[in-house]
Amino acid sequence: MKRAKISSNVIRRLPRYLRKLDELTYDGTDRISSSELGRQMGLTPSQIRQDFSCFGEFGQQGYGYNIETLRKEISQILGMDRGYNIVLIGVGNLGHALIENFGFSGHGYNLLAAFDVKPALIGTQFAGVYINDMATLPDFLNSNKVDIVVLTVPRRAANSTAALITDCGVKAIWNFTNIELSINNPNVLVEDIHFSDSLLTLGYYLTDAASPGSDD
Repeated sequence: MKRAKISSNVIRRLPRYLRKLDELTYDGTDRISSSELGRQMGLTPSQIRQDFSCFGEFGQQGYGYNIETLRKEISQILGMDRGYNIVLIGVGNLGHALIENFGFSGHGYNLLAAFDVKPALIGTQFAGVYINDMATLPDFLNSNKVDIVVLTVPRRAANSTAALITDCGVKAIWNFTNIELSINNPNVLVEDIHFSDSLLTLGYYLTDAASPGSDD
């Protein structure tokens, strides 16, 4: 049964909760109240309870949340138990870094393969991931269940590559190309990652703090 539509703000807080629960587990904490969780995360207890109520009742009155149980519930909501299959397209500096450092398996994802057009890369491996010839991508996508494509190709190749993979039935793209993809299929999910957004946001707050009339 599909859940009622849930705010994207709630969904984007779930990975934050997961990270905090991992920290608490590492520190040896086994349960926590909504008040303490809110204090540590900069959220109100009512916001936390409201967020979790979108998916069910995870805590107990007077007891709080069992961290192991709550983490399991959130990881299931985020699909970490589904074993989604991923391929990465574009093994430049960023693609290479993601393969070697991101830790897809630790988040419950299977990175099956990577693809590139550079002859020097084709046939090599990074962190156990084989780099295939981009020309073989359609056959691979048609022969394997691929849930998500990580797109790290140059901007000039972004839309043509996106069209190719969606034509092959891929329903989700993690887009690092720094452009908004032109995809006409409403059933394709795209998560755009713009590294500059975080830096520019930080720049705004730094500038605002130094402006006349600030609280400094």
